[in-house]
Amino acid sequence: MKLLLKQFSLLLFVIFVFTGCSKQENTKPKNIIIFIGDGMGYNHVDATSYYEYGELGLQVYESFPIKLGMSTFMVGGEVYKPDSAWTNFKYILKKPTDSAASGTALATGTKTYKARLSVDTLGNILQTVLDFAETIGKSTGVVTTVPFSNATPAAFVAHNASRYQYKEIAKEMIMDSKVDVIMGGGHPFYNPDGTPIKSINERFVGEKEAYDMVVGDSSALKNEEKIFNYVGGKNTWDALKNGEAGSDADNDGINDPWQLIENREMFQKYAKGETPKRVIGIFKSGQSTQVERDDSLDDGMPFSAPLNDQVPTLTEMTLSTINILSKNPNGFVMMSEGGAIDWVAHHNQLHRTIEEQIDFNKAIEATCKWVEENSSWDETLIIVTADHETGYLLGPGSNVKVNDSDVDLWKPIGNNGKGKLPSVEWFSKDHTNSLVPFYAKGAGSILFQESIKGNDDVKGSYIDNTDVGNVVKLLLK
Repeated sequence: MKLLLKQFSLLLFVIFVFTGCSKQENTKPKNIIIFIGDGMGYNHVDATSYYEYGELGLQVYESFPIKLGMSTFMVGGEVYKPDSAWTNFKYILKKPTDSAASGTALATGTKTYKARLSVDTLGNILQTVLDFAETIGKSTGVVTTVPFSNATPAAFVAHNASRYQYKEIAKEMIMDSKVDVIMGGGHPFYNPDGTPIKSINERFVGEKEAYDMVVGDSSALKNEEKIFNYVGGKNTWDALKNGEAGSDADNDGINDPWQLIENREMFQKYAKGETPKRVIGIFKSGQSTQVERDDSLDDGMPFSAPLNDQVPTLTEMTLSTINILSKNPNGFVMMSEGGAIDWVAHHNQLHRTIEEQIDFNKAIEATCKWVEENSSWDETLIIVTADHETGYLLGPGSNVKVNDSDVDLWKPIGNNGKGKLPSVEWFSKDHTNSLVPFYAKGAGSILFQESIKGNDDVKGSYIDNTDVGNVVKLLLK
């Protein structure tokens, strides 16, 4: 009898764990927030953790209940094979994906060729998770620290055979899409370092003078086409400035023009309180938030070069977007990208990688706080992942064979304590096909645990990037 009672008690405990404790993971989400660290691999996270805390495992998403790896290969690329990945140092450098192909997989659940944006291998338009969310009455948005028409945010909104058709992509996002919020860089009247564009005689000029100068003498800034490329061309920019850009976003037969914001104060303002119905925020940088800022005081340590305080942080843009979208009682779906993690990793700049990773991490921390204070994990799902790894970031001494039978080629990065750069070595300036981290918490997150594609001896169970788009669509049905 005692044995039966003991077994019954154990059964009740198991039922409690898998029903009560995981209740939030089994419900359908009202809101879905997808965070993508462009180029973020496991060691990008760990290097940042060592610098911030002097130890690992303390990032907010590392405590999420769903922790997996994720494969990122594209059509025409190298399919991820765990055995090959950990016996051949160069294996994951073969035909790596790019942000367009991987972004498409994340956004649509379908793989495609390199450089394609939400169109399949035959050129057919693919429905993104934002497209689908709009059909069921949810609000949608994309946020990034790089130009909004860049590959990852574009993959969630636009459809194009080439990610490099920036003008066409931006025009589609602004003039034809139904999304409610777009935030990113690519401002036509600011240099990549955040300073206003200059006249021919190198003096700073105001926006009207700069506009006249660009149109009148294209040689000063190469050409007008390039200046307006990221924002859909001159006509699209003029329409934005005049409050005339934007299609019917809510299917009521009336066009919904964008409210354009450019000043950091407005990004901060819209994080709380009343907001316009539809907002496009183009911060004052011709490229990213901080990557190209004045580095005359840069001593190789994170934040030694003063930040450009005229542009918003990813946290400010993300919270503004959430505030705008959450006005919809049907809920929302959005993507927020730390886009410049990839940019600095391409240049193997560890201190700048840490800067961008911290900016990304803070946005996630703030969003988790928003969920707990304004929503709940029973109605909101947060996903944190990457589109691919950039830089092949490892510990020093990797790829050095001790003898012919030694295959331990991957050394861990070295911890030098809080506030100090960890010891690392970069082995590429390109993308890799290595697994990237995947984390999820909140309503419906258990479906990712049920989407496992394989097991990696080092990183454990992993899903594929197509599972993100497919699971999100399933949760929206």
